[in-house]
Amino acid sequence: MQLHFQKMHGAGNKILVVDQRVENPVTPDANVLHALRETLSDDGFDQLMWLNRSENSTAVASYRVFNYDGSEVEQCGNGVRCVAVLLATQNPQLREFVLASPAGPVQVRITGDTSASVDMGAPQFDDTTTSLRVQDADIDIGSVSMGNPHCVLAVAEVETADVAGLGPAIENHEQFPDRTNVGFMQVVDRSNIKLRVFERGVGETLACGTGACAAAALGVRRGLLDSDVVVHLPGGQLVVSWPGADASVWLSGDVKFINEGTVDL
Repeated sequence: MQLHFQKMHGAGNKILVVDQRVENPVTPDANVLHALRETLSDDGFDQLMWLNRSENSTAVASYRVFNYDGSEVEQCGNGVRCVAVLLATQNPQLREFVLASPAGPVQVRITGDTSASVDMGAPQFDDTTTSLRVQDADIDIGSVSMGNPHCVLAVAEVETADVAGLGPAIENHEQFPDRTNVGFMQVVDRSNIKLRVFERGVGETLACGTGACAAAALGVRRGLLDSDVVVHLPGGQLVVSWPGADASVWLSGDVKFINEGTVDL
């Protein structure tokens, strides 16, 4: 049996999309995930977006999200943008629609041939966790959920931040029993930040959509940023818009098709 996939990226964040909106869908078990990793071992991927038919009549599709290590997670901002553009490419009449995600319904707006904006929901701040003891030092952090957990550190320069050391140490800190994503944010001015993200179950990636949302929302809440923020990541740029309070965060940007192929199961 062969399984078809599309490989895309959003700001360098490598996304694999498998569309199983069919009569007898394949289950994404450990053997399937292993086969995908083996087939794509040369260049790999960061997240896998597994599409299914939606049980909710208002959603055009549902999706599950898996990290490269096989762990299932709640959300992926760049992944949902890739899914949105792929669906709109297949059906050009789709311009505004809803997708069903593990974190709840996601509103989508197609803004161009290869661009989309997605409603990532309201950020949830954890004000009980403002510092961590890591590597014999106390580190100030912001803890934010965008449907998935994020820990954000303010740094003077992202280029020299200790992402390789602090990233895994914080990801696996006892404060986060389900692990966490770790963002290293440099505020450039009120409309721009630089960001590097060490993703849970992946390592450092070229971009992270929910990480961009978490960092920008934290900066807005702290009065450091205006409501529209350009997030400069190693792989490209994303735009995050959040007016504050209980409003949703909107994530916008382009996606690119890389290739497609099949894997033998």
